[in-house]
Amino acid sequence: MMNDTGKEARPFGPLPKAMLLDLDDTILTYEQGVDKDECWRHAIGKHLPDPYTVHLDDMLASIIEKAKWFWSDPERHRIGRLDLLKAREDIVSAVLPEWDIRDPLLARKIAETYDELRDRAFRLFPDAMDALERFRSHGIKLAMVTNGRAETQWNKIRRFNLEPLFECILVEGELGFGKPETAVYLLALEQLGAAAEETWMIGDNYAWEVEAPQRLGIKGIWIDHAGAGVPAGASEQPFMIIKSLGDLAAVMPEV
Repeated sequence: MMNDTGKEARPFGPLPKAMLLDLDDTILTYEQGVDKDECWRHAIGKHLPDPYTVHLDDMLASIIEKAKWFWSDPERHRIGRLDLLKAREDIVSAVLPEWDIRDPLLARKIAETYDELRDRAFRLFPDAMDALERFRSHGIKLAMVTNGRAETQWNKIRRFNLEPLFECILVEGELGFGKPETAVYLLALEQLGAAAEETWMIGDNYAWEVEAPQRLGIKGIWIDHAGAGVPAGASEQPFMIIKSLGDLAAVMPEV
């Protein structure tokens, strides 16, 4: 486990009263360990009419580029994550006319198959459940704070039986607001009965799990999967940098 200076982190003193945890790419794989490009390739190949299959690689490259553009804008991201199927359909619909294909049903089918393939790819990180149990064994209250559509997120939560591990679960699609809005962190603190200074927020999104909560006095622990280090121009330094939840659990004292 590394601290924000890149040196090995040492035991951190008093444990928190509460932890707020992200879901995607913190507890479950979402971008990490999932071959999104291959999911797109299978989805396109399954539905593309025969005369166009020679263009599959070029079409795949265009969809990947359009998806990067789509998700790069915070407002498009906010709207799109609340209806991923529509967002993905819009991405495909924007690309198909490059090959004179104007078929909304085809775009929908490709997006639906991509969704199915992505859903099958979700996995728990190998050390996630043990880490959550370790946190709970110390009497730490846990809240999940996750963005996205309510049905989508709850399907993942129930699929992996995560609900019993958390005192509260806050889903953007149910609340009408989410990270990095101040209201969601304050609601989590209220539901856990914890003060900001005795709470940690853990996740992989620097803006959502470090910068926003630390402005409220919550300590942000960043999961830096790529080992890239603190982003240039970051407004806050994280309390800790880890590679996985297991890193954090490993330096906690035995109960």
